Amino acid sequence: MKSILAATAAVLISTAAFAPVQAQAQGRTEVIVVHKAPPAPMREAIPAARRGYEWVPGYWSWNGRRYTWERGHYERVRAGYVYHRPEWRQDRNGWYMERGGWVREDHRMARRDRDGDGVPNRYDNRPNNPNRY
Repeated sequence: MKSILAATAAVLISTAAFAPVQAQAQGRTEVIVVHKAPPAPMREAIPAARRGYEWVPGYWSWNGRRYTWERGHYERVRAGYVYHRPEWRQDRNGWYMERGGWVREDHRMARRDRDGDGVPNRYDNRPNNPNRY
């Protein structure tokens, strides 16, 4: 009888341990709408460039009650992909975040304007400018 109770308790505890992980995975796909505009981006000192890495600037994230600053960091470059940074967008319901991340590169557009600032690469002094806005 004790072994059955012990086994049942172990199953319940292990199931409870995995519940938060599943909730986090589901939370990433839902859209969070915030009625208060995000603060202006903070200035960050960009460390020296690292070969094979791309600087990802920091951004404001919503934790359910307030905005918190997520610091910038380097990400390893992925061949054939372009990094889109997270951005807050406003619509009629409020503010929502487009998460960003690595997106497959469209080679035709990439040759013309890699950072999307409207200046063709051949005229742009910094075609991979992380601070384009």
